[in-house]
Amino acid sequence: MRYVSEYRTPELVKVLLSKIETTAKGNWNIMEICGGQTHSLVKNGILQMLPSNIQMIHGPGCPVCVTPVNLIDKAVHLALNQGVILCSYGDMIRVPGSDMSLLEAKSKGADVRILYSPLDAVKIAKENPDREVVFFAVGFETTAPANALSVIHAKRGNIENYSILTSHVLVPPAMEAIMTDQDCSVDAFLGAGHVCAIMGINEYYPLVEKFKVPLVITGFEPVDLLEGVLMAVIQLENGIYKLDNQYSRIVEKDGNLSAKAVIEQVFEVTDRDWRGIGNIPLSGYSVKAGFADFDAMKKFSISFIGGREDVTCLSGDVMKGKIKPNQCPNFGINCSPVKPLGAPMVSSEGACAAYYHFHNLQTVSA
Repeated sequence: MRYVSEYRTPELVKVLLSKIETTAKGNWNIMEICGGQTHSLVKNGILQMLPSNIQMIHGPGCPVCVTPVNLIDKAVHLALNQGVILCSYGDMIRVPGSDMSLLEAKSKGADVRILYSPLDAVKIAKENPDREVVFFAVGFETTAPANALSVIHAKRGNIENYSILTSHVLVPPAMEAIMTDQDCSVDAFLGAGHVCAIMGINEYYPLVEKFKVPLVITGFEPVDLLEGVLMAVIQLENGIYKLDNQYSRIVEKDGNLSAKAVIEQVFEVTDRDWRGIGNIPLSGYSVKAGFADFDAMKKFSISFIGGREDVTCLSGDVMKGKIKPNQCPNFGINCSPVKPLGAPMVSSEGACAAYYHFHNLQTVSA
């Protein structure tokens, strides 16, 4: 096992790049699922350093990016028209809805607050018993335990003015949707290490077997990602496919059993809409009936609110790996972090934001 400080060592990066170049004889498309992986690849210049026959395809692993417009509209409605204290992670408040973002709703007088933990929202509810408090519970499997725990705490504390607006999505069904797309060109995957730290790796074996693709669970440091690419390339060059765990210093086979138990107590698997992608069966979490009093969708009867996506935004094609961010005609012109058309230009894990902030656009591979 390496010391953590070694994961940024330039010498290791050079060694791994050399091994990748000498090993990769064919042309391979490797998708990194997680937006955190994308940002590391872009920010550290790895895309330019990889040999030209290795193309990284950016996946849909940004929870803010895939939160559907109708849920943002619902959050805006709760904040503006229902008078709730609407709490959210920071990135979410700037994501455009059909008519406005939560930040714009705040400018119109809505009580929108940025928090780092849903447990802080429970505290706000306890301190304001005459106000309804809603936490916009967004995320993949990584944030689900904390959001579930907030509901458990509220129920145990009889804090009846707290609820969550749930937009939790799951990685494996998204991977399956990508692989069944007729335009899919993915040869191998880099799996999201932090998701697997919670859920383990067992649910990925069927995907590897079904689609005959290598899958390597990786971390987020440059060396993590380059080791993952090398492990995937070795499999591809040898015509094999299996699940490898590069991130074994963090990820265990069965994941975090306590965290999974909390998730299972509060949430159940359901179909989910993904912004720019559409409905993916059994790809998200909803609040179980036993905690219905803490489900904002049911408490405020807001299922009727729809949503309109900007038809000029190509973020769906970006998140499905069909185009790179700078191949969108709106990139940097009609769409920027100051005035985004879609969520990937807003989120700290969005591919469009990564390209805008960190990439030399003249050297991005098409």
